[in-house]
Amino acid sequence: MITLLNLLFGSVAVVFAVLDRLEWAAAFFLMGVICDFLDGLVARKLGVQSDLGIQLDSLADLVTSGLVPGLVMCQLLGMSLSGGWSSSSFFAEALSFGDWPHAWLPFAGLAITLSSAWRLARFNIDENQVSSFKGLPTPANALLILSLPLILLYNGSETTNAIILNPWFLSGLTLLSVYLLNAPIRLFALKFDNWSFRENGYKYIFLILAGVALLTLQFLAVPLIILMYVLFSLFVRPE
Repeated sequence: MITLLNLLFGSVAVVFAVLDRLEWAAAFFLMGVICDFLDGLVARKLGVQSDLGIQLDSLADLVTSGLVPGLVMCQLLGMSLSGGWSSSSFFAEALSFGDWPHAWLPFAGLAITLSSAWRLARFNIDENQVSSFKGLPTPANALLILSLPLILLYNGSETTNAIILNPWFLSGLTLLSVYLLNAPIRLFALKFDNWSFRENGYKYIFLILAGVALLTLQFLAVPLIILMYVLFSLFVRPE
């Protein structure tokens, strides 16, 4: 039921993303991510892990952490080409535009969805991604993409907004996202077998720094936290 709630919240986020209500898409995405965290925790506590649960979890993640960020990137690319937020979504405008690049270039954002599907399929058949991940996890990547409209709406400035709504920046971020999702690099998992600081020190330090960044920078902190996560992983070299 918790996994299905993840899928439900992700599906609602898809609707809001298509309607260009990106703040609501982000809100329902976050609720889906919370369910994604809880379902595994509850399954382990109750001892009810199953192959069905593993497959269902990935299917829900594909919507919540794969399709939603892809659609949001489509909208952002559409905004970057049309000069900012408009009264209708990119998907509505795409039907009335026949010229390149307004009608078709923003669909490149769906490359994030395809790469997320590839990453989730690889994860399901890889038995070596228990205490660490190979490539950026889909929820972390989705958090990076979903933070952008929140920065524009609540935490931006003329400089940051100009950067975020630059089509070259968004295109480069899409390519970076596609690469990181399936990059051959090990990233640590925020799972605790015990509370020992000696064994989990870097995780505690990461969480403290992430909390401080969120309190001081708000939504602007999210891209920095994802970057910090990658750098920490490269430094500690998780197995």
